[in-house]
Amino acid sequence: MSLESVQVSSLGVSRAPSCPIGGMPVVVRLTAKFKVEGQVDNEIFKMYREIVNQLVDYAVSKGIVSFKRLRSEKYYEMRAAYPSLPSHYVYTACQHACMMCNSYRRLRGRAKAGRPRLRKDAVLLDAQLFRLDMDRWILSLATPGGRVKLRVYHSDYHGKFRGWKQGQAWLVKKGAETYLHVSFSRAVRLRACRDVLGVDVNENNVTVASGKLFVRFETRERAIRTAYYLKRRRIQSRIRCRRARAKVFAKYRGRELNRVMDVYHKVAKSIVALALETGSAIAMENLKHIRRGVRFSRALNGRLNRWSFRKLQQTIEYKALEEGVPVVYVDPRGTSKKCPRCGSRMLRDNRRMLKCNCGLRMDRDLVGSWNIRLKGLKALGIGV
Repeated sequence: MSLESVQVSSLGVSRAPSCPIGGMPVVVRLTAKFKVEGQVDNEIFKMYREIVNQLVDYAVSKGIVSFKRLRSEKYYEMRAAYPSLPSHYVYTACQHACMMCNSYRRLRGRAKAGRPRLRKDAVLLDAQLFRLDMDRWILSLATPGGRVKLRVYHSDYHGKFRGWKQGQAWLVKKGAETYLHVSFSRAVRLRACRDVLGVDVNENNVTVASGKLFVRFETRERAIRTAYYLKRRRIQSRIRCRRARAKVFAKYRGRELNRVMDVYHKVAKSIVALALETGSAIAMENLKHIRRGVRFSRALNGRLNRWSFRKLQQTIEYKALEEGVPVVYVDPRGTSKKCPRCGSRMLRDNRRMLKCNCGLRMDRDLVGSWNIRLKGLKALGIGV
């Protein structure tokens, strides 16, 4: 990842009043993954899977969408059928079944299977089923034979969650290993801000506009994604066995994700550091339906669909909120075409440059980040 910064003139808002949302509390939620030492009773996964699938069948046949109704109609029946299992496993199974049914209904007939099925070894846990001691790193888990204590592996990263509130968790078994995914939350007060950073997320770079300069982070995500796409194509043509091919695919998929996420975290950390240094909020585009407009060649469509822009935005957002930096999403319409100086429509000068009748000539990524910043200032009421 390389860093390129370009100095431009100030936009005259360095002495603007503070952001009106400064001091507001927000709740930051993060999920941490722990590897569990030792074996968890396989009967828990087996019975839980049977309960969830029975509840799903019942909910689909009766058209039930409410957790409250499903629990009232099936909770005591499931408890009687599985008396050895702690009762809260049935309670969370009702929640799990409702989530699966609602996801199935949102597909609106596009699902391949007739109805959803739980096939993985995954158990939803609530506060009554587990306790994680983050001083001794001990997991206390409710089982049919009583509570058992298991040690969890941890790193320096996990230590930052001391003092955070623990929510629901997932107990997941993959092969011979068991993992605990815990949801943590913490209340954070947003900082008062006097400026806004406009963050333009692109396929190969992230461009940031502040009051005095532009900063461009070269992510090279396109090259990483394309390289692994070509590797998968070569593997598909050489390995005929479906099971062996899937194993190799999983290995390269993990490597690709690790490389991309490493870049995302570095970029997000640098952007948040710049926001803290300049006392700024962060503005990004709301790209929710951007893929609906992807109607190009087959190769270009595939390349753009491999670009995980939303994941990068989420990484920037959660790192910013951890530090109390406000984040706002703005309408992306016209950000790459409208002149940030006079408001006129800019024309393409060459592949990268845009020009306006007012005399402004600038790279299109810089124009985009500048316009995002202006919209962020307006949305937060800074300098108005």
